Amino acid sequence: MTTQPDPVLAICPHCGAANRVPAARLGANPTCGKCHKGLFTAAPLAVDQAGFDRHVTKGTLPVLVDFWAEWCGPCKAMAPAYAQAAKVLEPQLRLLKVDTEAEPMLSQRYQIRSIPTLMLLSGGRELARTSGAMPVEQIVRWVRQNQA
Repeated sequence: MTTQPDPVLAICPHCGAANRVPAARLGANPTCGKCHKGLFTAAPLAVDQAGFDRHVTKGTLPVLVDFWAEWCGPCKAMAPAYAQAAKVLEPQLRLLKVDTEAEPMLSQRYQIRSIPTLMLLSGGRELARTSGAMPVEQIVRWVRQNQA
């Protein structure tokens, strides 16, 4: 008898509901059981502290976070590359954006010293971080090299 991998707990980007999705069905455009919208949007999701905590602690997908600010030139320059990376990396992980000006407690919690900073988390645990703007190919390569 073959065993199936554990289902993934994916947090809906629209309503925040937790959804169990068989790992083999992640690429089949799964929808939320509560709001019936797609669980993956192929775009980074801007989150506040509560949304961040829900994705990082409740969801089981690895999470890539872009800590940024509106006034930061390199952050704005990297935003299109980060958006393109979401199209490549989802649904194997969730891409989040945290505005450090709007969410200073998250910046303090993770000791963000410069922006943009990318942080890769899995199971609520930090796997890796890097600072500085990167093109899409470098973002994707960095994530794949640092996934557990």
